[in-house]
Amino acid sequence: MIRALALAATSAIALSACSYLSQPDYREESTPPQTVASVDLEKYAGLWHEIARYPNSFEKGCTDTTAEYGLRDDGRISVTNSCTKEKTGKRDVAEGVAKPVEGSNNSKLKVKFAPEWVPFAWGDYWILHLEPDYSAALVGSPNGKYLWILARDEAPDQTVIDRILKKAEALGYETGPLEFAG
Repeated sequence: MIRALALAATSAIALSACSYLSQPDYREESTPPQTVASVDLEKYAGLWHEIARYPNSFEKGCTDTTAEYGLRDDGRISVTNSCTKEKTGKRDVAEGVAKPVEGSNNSKLKVKFAPEWVPFAWGDYWILHLEPDYSAALVGSPNGKYLWILARDEAPDQTVIDRILKKAEALGYETGPLEFAG
């Protein structure tokens, strides 16, 4: 039984790594993008709606996607990503954890959806733009493989989306590949 669990975990990690390596990158800049100056994690916590994303394997066939962040007693952040699968209509939920990168003023996080004992499964989650009232955000990976526009409302004002798209372009991210919800 333990051998089967270890094999399953190893297989999941290998598949995850292959998915990451095959994910195209939509940012050709050689320098890392600038993140926001700081993030108040208490204000950032709560429910966010996915407005747009780069195509990726783990969200394929997902609609009505949300991310919910919560502060934990150990200084980390709980992450609950949910979506409705188009084919089945069922809600799919992934539980993870995030931790702030030291010296980043909470603008750079490491996120993991693998078991705690897996040491190398952390991914970059950088907050690249944040509306002053914490109503919308641009988050992604510095290598350009992942990018999301998140908002508290399911349908934020188009001027907010346009402002975030301009910020993404200014940081060197392609906006053409973004898939918009709805």
